[in-house]
Amino acid sequence: MSKRNQHVVPREDGWAVKGAGAKRDTQVFDRKQDAVDRAREISQNQKSELVVHGQNGQIQYKDSHGNDRFPPRG
Repeated sequence: MSKRNQHVVPREDGWAVKGAGAKRDTQVFDRKQDAVDRAREISQNQKSELVVHGQNGQIQYKDSHGNDRFPPRG
């Protein structure tokens, strides 16, 4: 399975989970939180990054589940 960052993006009919560079949405949900939960599962399995967008399309936050280029110190 290829390693793709998972994006949660707004759609007219809800919120979509979409792999980076994919032509089609993986899945569409009525609620944003449901889309985030599913995208998080996928990104954890693939050890990739979760990217959550707001209603305006801009990135709200990211969550890394893989090779973090800037891991926390400690």
